[in-house]
Amino acid sequence: MVNRPYPPTIDYNTYPVDARMTEGVIARRFWAYLIDLLVIALWVVLISIGIFFLGLITLGLGWGLFFALPLTALIFIVYNAVTIGGSSQATVGMRTMGLRVIDPSTGRGASMLSAAVHALFFYVAISTFLLWACDVLVGFFRNDGRFIRDLLTGMMVVRAD
Repeated sequence: MVNRPYPPTIDYNTYPVDARMTEGVIARRFWAYLIDLLVIALWVVLISIGIFFLGLITLGLGWGLFFALPLTALIFIVYNAVTIGGSSQATVGMRTMGLRVIDPSTGRGASMLSAAVHALFFYVAISTFLLWACDVLVGFFRNDGRFIRDLLTGMMVVRAD
């Protein structure tokens, strides 16, 4: 029988994150978020146009789908999960601003599930100004610029260049 420590310990190899990779990340994240808002707004406009024409075709019955338009908040979460959890490791806004998301323990990209949870945490925090302010304030005091939601989901936003 092999002598193993109790409780079992896992020795993770940590990915060395250079301090230059996180310089200016908070400002870039702000602008990336604004770009992502424009992308999502474009999707909502296209969906609205589709619902309008569906309503014309169905003689007004399709216009009832406009009541489901507030559910487009789910589009934000799916958008983040697919783009951050995908091969590019970044949303459209993040790519434009030269950012990507990594798992700081491995250096690899984040999973789709952690990206979706990260987006959910963001939209819950932004719904209450105090939570959002605390979230961002932590990023200003940390050397690596990670927000609370980054810490909770095990993600880190770094410069791609």
